[in-house]
Amino acid sequence: MSDAKLRLVFMGTPDFSVPALKALIDAGHEIVAVYSQPPRKSGRGQKLTPSPVHAFAEARGIDVRTPISLKTEEAQQAFAALNADAAVVVAYGLILPQAILDAPKRGCFNIHASLLPRWRGAAPIQRAIEAGDTQTGVTIMQMDAGLDTGPMLLTETIDIAPDMNAQQLHDALCDMGGRLIVAALAGVVGGALTPQTQPQDGVTYAKKIDKSETRIDWRRPGVDLARLVRALYPLTWFERDGQRVRVLRATVEEASGEPGAVLDDALLVACAEDALRLIEVQPAGKAAMDAGAYLRGNPLKAGEALD
Repeated sequence: MSDAKLRLVFMGTPDFSVPALKALIDAGHEIVAVYSQPPRKSGRGQKLTPSPVHAFAEARGIDVRTPISLKTEEAQQAFAALNADAAVVVAYGLILPQAILDAPKRGCFNIHASLLPRWRGAAPIQRAIEAGDTQTGVTIMQMDAGLDTGPMLLTETIDIAPDMNAQQLHDALCDMGGRLIVAALAGVVGGALTPQTQPQDGVTYAKKIDKSETRIDWRRPGVDLARLVRALYPLTWFERDGQRVRVLRATVEEASGEPGAVLDDALLVACAEDALRLIEVQPAGKAAMDAGAYLRGNPLKAGEALD
């Protein structure tokens, strides 16, 4: 291992990326620039809001760049002019052309939230839970031109608890990623780590989450829906009387009935197989509440149907 301090470019956008940037700063590396997605309109006033990484870096006086693309010669020359030892990429959101990958002296390193080659792609945390995986983790890899295909430097595993949702797993993995990237850079500089080619077997792809997936389809098995609620937390929903109700926590139980039918007075809903017990919900425009609180204001009788 090595305690050598590097000139780094950091490239990331969402809150998942922030702990890694903080860990690199705390380790004493020089962050010569941060690249992030451009500010987006958000909130009721549709005000331009910088990304979490942008805001974090700006507050620490680090140069922040928000190009729309890295494919132009101008963008590539500006990147190369930073004369970086390495770039660290965490959920940045732009494809890195070969000229960008080649610019840093030691290359570009990525923190990926899965145990590669399983769950290459955009949504590894969500897809791991949805698939019923019992373990996942973080992989530090040296980037190449493929989609999460580069050689691996470090991995660390974490168990996915039966009730763990995507936010909880996200928080665990982003802290892990910050710790591992510091160790990986030290290992590369000190010669203790050699990149290892990813296995050919076990490749899966974590496609981007589509809005259409968030609506609960009661015609699916209960076990699948219980996983979906955890995987897409807090976005899954059903409709009642034209109003959306989010499902924040649910468990599967043995029961049967017409899919979508309410089976008792405590929000047990029939699925294609078994049933889903809704534990915590959030009606549109209101705070999250347990099933009992929801039913006190929105009585449901056995036999009623949910859309």
